[in-house]
Amino acid sequence: MLAIRLLGPPAIERDGRPVRSPRGRKAWALLGYLLLAERPPSRKRLAELLFGQADDPLGALRWTLAELRRALGERGAFGGDPLIASLGDDVAVDIRALAGDDPEALLRIDGELLEGVQLESSPEFESWLSMERHRLSATVEARLHQVAIALLASGRPAEAIPYASRAVARNPLDEGNHELLVRSLAMAGDRAAARRQAAICEDILRRELGVAPSPALSESALSESALSESALSESALSESADADPRAGTATALPLSGRVAAAGQLDAGRAAIGAGAVDSGLECLRVAVAEAARCGDLALQARALAALGGALVHSLRGRDEEGAVVLHEAMLLATEAGERGTVVTAQRELGFIEVQAGRRDTAGAWLAGAHALAETDEELAAILGVRGMDASDIGDYASAFAHLHESIERAARCGDHRQRAWSLSILARAHLLRDEHAQAAVALADTLDVVRRERWMAFLPLPQTFQAEIDLRAGKTDLASEALESAWVLACRLGDPCWEGLAARGLGLLHSVRGDHGTAAAWLTEAAARCTRVPDRYQWVHAYVMDAAIATALDRDQGDKAVPMVASLAELAARCGMREFVVRAHLHRHRLGDPAALPSARLLAADIDNPALIRRLSSA
Repeated sequence: MLAIRLLGPPAIERDGRPVRSPRGRKAWALLGYLLLAERPPSRKRLAELLFGQADDPLGALRWTLAELRRALGERGAFGGDPLIASLGDDVAVDIRALAGDDPEALLRIDGELLEGVQLESSPEFESWLSMERHRLSATVEARLHQVAIALLASGRPAEAIPYASRAVARNPLDEGNHELLVRSLAMAGDRAAARRQAAICEDILRRELGVAPSPALSESALSESALSESALSESALSESADADPRAGTATALPLSGRVAAAGQLDAGRAAIGAGAVDSGLECLRVAVAEAARCGDLALQARALAALGGALVHSLRGRDEEGAVVLHEAMLLATEAGERGTVVTAQRELGFIEVQAGRRDTAGAWLAGAHALAETDEELAAILGVRGMDASDIGDYASAFAHLHESIERAARCGDHRQRAWSLSILARAHLLRDEHAQAAVALADTLDVVRRERWMAFLPLPQTFQAEIDLRAGKTDLASEALESAWVLACRLGDPCWEGLAARGLGLLHSVRGDHGTAAAWLTEAAARCTRVPDRYQWVHAYVMDAAIATALDRDQGDKAVPMVASLAELAARCGMREFVVRAHLHRHRLGDPAALPSARLLAADIDNPALIRRLSSA
């Protein structure tokens, strides 16, 4: 068995023993590029990328390929044009194990991609390598995170601790990682260690980011089980007998048994839909506890899925708890043969991962849900999230295909809100491509549905996108009215995404009007709003940063832009948002970096966005 290690100091082993490595850093660089490229690269492109300064770039490429074949003992590897890395079945590559079935392999990963390899003479390759290092590091972190949550949900918190600890070590500024470790320690019975970890997290966040942790962190230190809150809610069953039924709660329902659980589930869903989040969550927790008490696995799974979805969508900052609940829902639903509940749980877990920018785990959950889905309603919802994910990473062909099918299926089954949701994401994709007329058509349909459905909790999103179209068309009064309305409603709803998008729009509005001080204040506010919870939507975070950087550069405020560009580049690379990686390089080009524009063109090669192509052409 031949093993290729690219994570950490690169090495090759045969049957567990080291073999002579290929000579030169460029051999390792070439091997890494060939194994990680999205599609086989041409020989000409590789020669330019890695050997552009050689007297005979193609000759240098041929020599290096021969050196790789010798080191690997694979005579038929790396043939054709474009080059295909056709390695045998007996060759194991560590980066491929990231998606494998052996979670313990994650604990053995140490170091970054091609550690120690630097090619100062190939700045375009260095840009690619930097992006891949961030992306793979984030992939490892996401897999550690996912394994820890799965172990928690299956009642094995002690086994979750090493995975959560590694996730914290890889990204100590992510509160969600700390919360997961704190919850694992508490559920394993080590409350003192859980409290210490919560304190460590608080100190790190205050020192490094100047922010306080969310309440979910300290509450997780009190967890006794994956559903400690649900267990605690069992007391509400007995207390409900004394409650006044005129108070508008579900306490007039029967106090025990399956009927009570089903009634609490219905009441919880209705309360959440009406915006009464706290009472809705309480009903759902009681439903979970009562279904568990009467031993109805199918009903318990449905209640868990509803509770997990509510934690994710209706109570920001609770995605970690929601993920654990959804995992348990999926496990129980699988045992009970509840296919639809498995689909719902997997779709919601995929949504969590999309928002967090964890692309590989998002894709796995959504593909699983898609494979099990049968109805138009199920498929419309899944395709909507898949379209959102594809749009986030700049895969517009896939985004349009998923979203159009989602819209069609939602219309066919009468799911008006899903249709409006997918239409808004479709409009966003057109807006990013400067296809304003198509974006406006999609937004008109979205706003019509939202108003007919009286879905005020969603209204700020299409309002903000429509305002941006109006602003680009010079209709500043219309844009101002829509943005102010979106901002007020977003603040009333307390939604960080809507607040961040509306504040971003107001910043751009004031910039167009020449009020640059107010514009900067609004853009600063936008950044603070969209990142004020640990489970932020990373695409919105990047969208806000990109606008703030462009505005600063337009005012010749390079000193202000430089740290933001670095943050945008790292965030975009970690979250697989390729278009924002390219935009970060374009900002660096404006700042005078001579290598930034060639790097931007290399990284944009597979992004089908006419607006981005025009920017690259005119830069």
